[in-house]
Amino acid sequence: MSQTKRSHHGNTPAAWTAVIIVFVAFIVGGAGVWLGSSAMFWLGVILTAVGGLVGKLMQMAGYGQHRRS
Repeated sequence: MSQTKRSHHGNTPAAWTAVIIVFVAFIVGGAGVWLGSSAMFWLGVILTAVGGLVGKLMQMAGYGQHRRS
């Protein structure tokens, strides 16, 4: 087996937090579509953006995967 560094794609607190927030956002948005509630749908859209932002901020704070040089 080679001695190169292995990438642990997505196995970080930042990635898990972003995925959980976006998963909840899709459930909320989907429920809004199913129930005919535009407010719930747009809440899901906003939560999706928040999930991406939180994941990026956590990565920048050191909770994400470090880039290899």
